[in-house]
Amino acid sequence: MDTDHQSAAATLVLFTLWLVVFSFASQVMIIAPILPRIAEGLDTSVELLGTLITAYALAVGAFALAVGPVSDRFGRRRVLLAGSALMAVALALHGLVGSFAELFVARALAGCAGGVLNGAAIAYVGDYFPRERRGWAAGWVLSGVAAGQIAGIPLGVVLADAFGFRAPFLAFAVVMVVASGLVWRVLPEPTVERAPRGLSFRGAVDGYLGLLREPGVAAAALLFGLLFFSFPLYFAFLPLLLEARFEATGAAVALLFFVGGVANVVAGPEAGRLSDRLGRKPVVVAASAAVGGLMALTPVALVALWPVYVVFFVTMALVASRSSPFQALVTELVGDDRRGSLMSLTAATGQVGFALGGALSGPVFAGAGYGASAALAGASALAFAVVAHRYLPEPFDPKPVVERTVTRCADAFCGPLDEGGHGVGEAATDHPARR
Repeated sequence: MDTDHQSAAATLVLFTLWLVVFSFASQVMIIAPILPRIAEGLDTSVELLGTLITAYALAVGAFALAVGPVSDRFGRRRVLLAGSALMAVALALHGLVGSFAELFVARALAGCAGGVLNGAAIAYVGDYFPRERRGWAAGWVLSGVAAGQIAGIPLGVVLADAFGFRAPFLAFAVVMVVASGLVWRVLPEPTVERAPRGLSFRGAVDGYLGLLREPGVAAAALLFGLLFFSFPLYFAFLPLLLEARFEATGAAVALLFFVGGVANVVAGPEAGRLSDRLGRKPVVVAASAAVGGLMALTPVALVALWPVYVVFFVTMALVASRSSPFQALVTELVGDDRRGSLMSLTAATGQVGFALGGALSGPVFAGAGYGASAALAGASALAFAVVAHRYLPEPFDPKPVVERTVTRCADAFCGPLDEGGHGVGEAATDHPARR
């Protein structure tokens, strides 16, 4: 396969994974900005709204654990195809709900589909792309989350305001149908080592226990829990607060998520690229420490709408700067034959954290206010930085930029170098750059 063909194929793969992540992430994130519409449409109390996040998250965690060994045994492409088709059906069912209980069940069904998908896209990146491009590729795929903020969430808010809270889910169902078609037509099954073992409950349990004994895996699982625990505490009731305090319209809330999405798109791929050069762990730790402090200080900005936009932009840039290199790092902790199980394990612990954060978000917001929610979210992010610094390994040890540049020069133009970096041999002596 020539270079142009390889490049075109890689671009199609990236776009397909990006569209899956875009639709998948958008239907998760749309819950927060349309909570006021759900409360109005179903006559539901604030305290109950957070349980929609919990129902989804617990279903994701349970199904992710079940599907991980399946993807290791039969391949990531089949899992992505089944998950995207199932998600399209689950989202379409949201259009039929007539009560809070029915919406709760619909979110749980979407969570089952999410458990099939969760982790599969990044595991596919680990299978398809070489290590030295994995951070960059993960950054682009995860920018689908940011695109959901830029386009999906504003569109969803507008649809919810105009046609009711069911409309955004129906729109994302259509997008997921398109994504399913692309997975079927575009994605190849990467040629990587597959798990040789058969599938059984005991085998899956033993496999996960074995994973937890690998260096860094237990820490990564805990870190996913901390990562997702902070999200509902920080995001879920911010739109509701802005409506109550500043009489923010649906368009103003949509603009907030648009601004955050732009920050995510800009920062995510660049942070992934930086981690390809300097290592994943330093970028992850620095970004997490910064985002923790900023989350905790966000209530200080709640004096007008425009400071909230500024703080939200920077916060989302830092969140993206942490997520891309962190997920790329996690794919490097084990071999190809266990990558799907690892991503499912971390997805499950992440969803446990998400469920806990979602369950706490309503009572904390109702009882103590957004300041307490933001403080808890910031503390979780700071704890993430401490645990990552102390216990997360750096399996990818890139050469420093200067050393890599010198090596490239030596290999391509100047011949071999001695230990001091000076040219030796005929090639080094005769090359014009050495004269």
